Amino acid sequence: MGKKVHFINKLMIIVMLLWTLLLGLIAAYFIFENYNYADKLAKNEAVVSVKKDLALRTWGASHGGVYVPVTERTQPNSYLSHIPNRDINTHELGKFTLMNPAYILSQMMHDYSELYGTKGHITSKILMNPKNKPDAWETKALDSIEATRKPIFKKSFIDGKEYYRYLKPLVTEQACLKCHAFQGYKVGDIRGAVSVSIPMQKFYDNAFSHSLSEVMAIFFIYMIGIGFIIYGGRKAKDIVETKIKDYEQHIFSLVDIIEKRDSYTAGHTKRVAKYSVLIAKEMGFNQDKLDDIYRASMLHDIGKISTPDSILLKPGKLTRLEYDIIKEHVIVSYELLNKVDIYKNIAEVVRHHHEHYDGSGYPQGLSGDQIPILSQIMTVADAFDAMTTNRVYKARKSVDIAILELKEFSGKQFNTQIVEAATKALAHVEVEMSVTQRAQIKLEKERFSYFYKDQLSGAYNRDYLEFILAYNHNDEFNLRCIQVVYLHNFTQYNKEYGWNAGDKILKKFASALDSIGKENYVFRLYGDDFIVLNRDHFDIEAYRESLEDALKDTAITLSFKHFDIDELEVENIDDLEKLL
Repeated sequence: MGKKVHFINKLMIIVMLLWTLLLGLIAAYFIFENYNYADKLAKNEAVVSVKKDLALRTWGASHGGVYVPVTERTQPNSYLSHIPNRDINTHELGKFTLMNPAYILSQMMHDYSELYGTKGHITSKILMNPKNKPDAWETKALDSIEATRKPIFKKSFIDGKEYYRYLKPLVTEQACLKCHAFQGYKVGDIRGAVSVSIPMQKFYDNAFSHSLSEVMAIFFIYMIGIGFIIYGGRKAKDIVETKIKDYEQHIFSLVDIIEKRDSYTAGHTKRVAKYSVLIAKEMGFNQDKLDDIYRASMLHDIGKISTPDSILLKPGKLTRLEYDIIKEHVIVSYELLNKVDIYKNIAEVVRHHHEHYDGSGYPQGLSGDQIPILSQIMTVADAFDAMTTNRVYKARKSVDIAILELKEFSGKQFNTQIVEAATKALAHVEVEMSVTQRAQIKLEKERFSYFYKDQLSGAYNRDYLEFILAYNHNDEFNLRCIQVVYLHNFTQYNKEYGWNAGDKILKKFASALDSIGKENYVFRLYGDDFIVLNRDHFDIEAYRESLEDALKDTAITLSFKHFDIDELEVENIDDLEKLL
């Protein structure tokens, strides 16, 4: 019992660490998003600023420049002295000077910088005004935009302060040649760029403020979680200290739970125990060893209590990842049994019953005599039962064929001596014909309904659609929108290109349907018809182009129908089929 309390203490620490890590990651995510959003805001401001500047410049250019009174601020531009009538004198209004678009933009950018801290100017590699000389970053960016003719965005430091910098290329137009033709520019040339630098500090200050509020809220949630973990841990220790008295009863209670989860597992356990004892007897083991292997066989799959139902009860072959998860049951079995004094002597036997004689098994890849001999016997018995039992995806083999397969793997997966003993001990075993892994009783069939994926297309299947329609109006679903998607000419496509090609199209199209919205439920109802359910009504026509891309070059066409579940009181497949 002390070990169990110690285990709970360790578990509490692990959960606390995981909780701390989870909340820390969430806080880090929010902080990252806030500062990332600050960059987006700065970029947006830079783009808007340049658009505003260029709008004013375009206005000035459309008027051939603007004449303004000569003042201390608006002195004649010495760089426009080559333009005739740069300055004009009027008797009534005084002296005026020409402000070309660049001069206007320069004045405006100067004012904007004074008011808001934004830096901006027109810059070029061929300067008219030396004050507009590009800095190091702008020089590099000008080289880039000459090649790409695309704007440049980047954060960098100016005088020790961080700015979001934006360089927008200026394309030479006919109106520009009035002032810039002497520099050698032609219409269409990149003659420089508008450079804008947005100070980042105000955006960072705002991001910091938001982050601080969010971190405080997360910390509050974190402390509540820690309280619950401590409370739960103490309650768990109280339960262990007051209620768990009898180890053996505890273990067999777990076995009973496993048997109730899957009738095949229960029958399998008893059969493996029977076959193991028969083999061990043939090999001359004494009664103590026969008792040990019987108890080990009865408990060898106890670790499957930790295996999710979605894997343990899966009515088909396991994926690589699922197989990796189910392999963990031997470790769990060992850990459970090793904590109980009366089972310590068989814990290692159970732990290694999936090791192979040639070292290709798990969990440790032991080989030959490294594997406990009782584990090796159980390995043979386990394989024999698997071969002589009907599986969902594989019919059972006869006893003779199963023994032949044991011989085929003798010296590889199995110990040769044990295979020889099994050949004699199991030769006349009568395998009950009703032994099967396939769902037969109502309870087993209900468990198999967990697996709702259409294996061909990857969409949900008709059974799941029926379930959702029946239980639609609850907090989990509450779906209102039905979109029916028809594929036309699909049969013709199958005839012309074969079913394999058609299957690939179905899978690709189902994936395209699934990608049009996170809240969608996509079903394959018939061979080439699909149903999309959503809580909110949406226009599926808006996604026609992306859906048709999945059918490109197939001559298969689409059509849609839309229904309101509530309005039409659709509660099952029959109701739906009447609408179709």
